[in-house]
Amino acid sequence: MDDHLKELMQDLGNAINESLSESESMAEVIAEIRQSGYDVYLVLEATIGLNKRKSEGTGAELDTSTPSGLPSELSFTAQDEAFLRALKITVEE
Repeated sequence: MDDHLKELMQDLGNAINESLSESESMAEVIAEIRQSGYDVYLVLEATIGLNKRKSEGTGAELDTSTPSGLPSELSFTAQDEAFLRALKITVEE
């Protein structure tokens, strides 16, 4: 992984941490738990996968022939399927 990509990944981690620490709803729930006499320890695990695109285009093109602008057929990589299974999401053929 090159240095620029490492820096971007660190920036992503910082952005995730910042969004969690600034969440009013999380702060409220944590305060309620503390008022109930408990200390709160929050450990989150994030798995971020990267795949180098074959072309340097702008990304996936959308099929604009469908009303939603979404592709009419979706295809998943093995990593996509593993991620969905980890979230207990099943995709029917």
